[in-house]
Amino acid sequence: MVRKSGQTYNARAISGPLGFLQHTPHSLPKMANETVFKRYSGNPIITPSAVPRANSIHNSAIVKFGDGYAGVFRVDEIDFRFVLHVGFSKDGINWDINPEEIRMTPVKPDIPIPARTYDPRITQIEDTYYLTWCIDSPQGPCIGLGMTRDFKEFTQLENIMPPANRNCVIFPRKINGKYAVLHRPSDRGHTPFGDMFYSSSPDLNHWGNHRFVFGAVHGGWQSTKIGPGPAPIETPDGWLLIYHGVWTSCNGYLYYAGGALLDLEEPWKVLARTRDYLLAPTEPYERVGDVPNVVFPSAAVVEDGRIRLYYGCADTCIGMAEAELDQVVRFVKEHSM
Repeated sequence: MVRKSGQTYNARAISGPLGFLQHTPHSLPKMANETVFKRYSGNPIITPSAVPRANSIHNSAIVKFGDGYAGVFRVDEIDFRFVLHVGFSKDGINWDINPEEIRMTPVKPDIPIPARTYDPRITQIEDTYYLTWCIDSPQGPCIGLGMTRDFKEFTQLENIMPPANRNCVIFPRKINGKYAVLHRPSDRGHTPFGDMFYSSSPDLNHWGNHRFVFGAVHGGWQSTKIGPGPAPIETPDGWLLIYHGVWTSCNGYLYYAGGALLDLEEPWKVLARTRDYLLAPTEPYERVGDVPNVVFPSAAVVEDGRIRLYYGCADTCIGMAEAELDQVVRFVKEHSM
């Protein structure tokens, strides 16, 4: 028997995220080639059964914390409220997720408390964990900012970006003395476009110095739009950014994961960018769900030279894949456009 997120499953056949019988990956034929990232054999690691009232749990943020891991999880409830929950894990695989949603304390009383929040990212800078997420405001999606030191008390700061903006992640250190982010302007709908921009701030409140980083590419898996994924990872070869790219097929959007290397001191300068994807929606739990054919990278943890990539699967559950950090960097450079 295998235990996952408080649930027990048969090791040979488990219930999939939509309730149908799903065999473990060892008993399924591979539908496409993997590149450098190899999926965890027990995927998906978190399903909606981990949280009461959850319709889905996906596109979430995970970091190292203490002697284990902490995460902020996107939970779409059965009335389709989108809320954030905190969770903890000793091994990054088996999670205890708080059944109650996060309640943030705003630094100013007039900061709006959003009714629908989703797609969080977390960045650690010194002893503080900064949380960005998308707010479903009446004027369109915008980017919220919060902070915590213990994953028990959360403070909500002023919003980083006004509408419309759907993706944002903070760099793990100041660049040229300023906080820095990558973000993706959007529109009020399910955006059929999207380019990535860099911005900086002296105080996490006033943001400017916007620079275009890169955008969609004609043809292929990143031809409709792109957006930043986990916090960039600093390497001797540049900032390693794992991002999502979207292709519009005759049957709708398909989401993939790609990689780029950005200049360490001028991150709007792209040193390399993959023409080949890093991860594609090929497994049943990535192809079948509330939004089919989605791999959405949202967290990356580096330990002992390896990357654990956490990603949303078909807007329904969470998967994990691993790779050697130096191999990912090499792949990005050797498979660059």
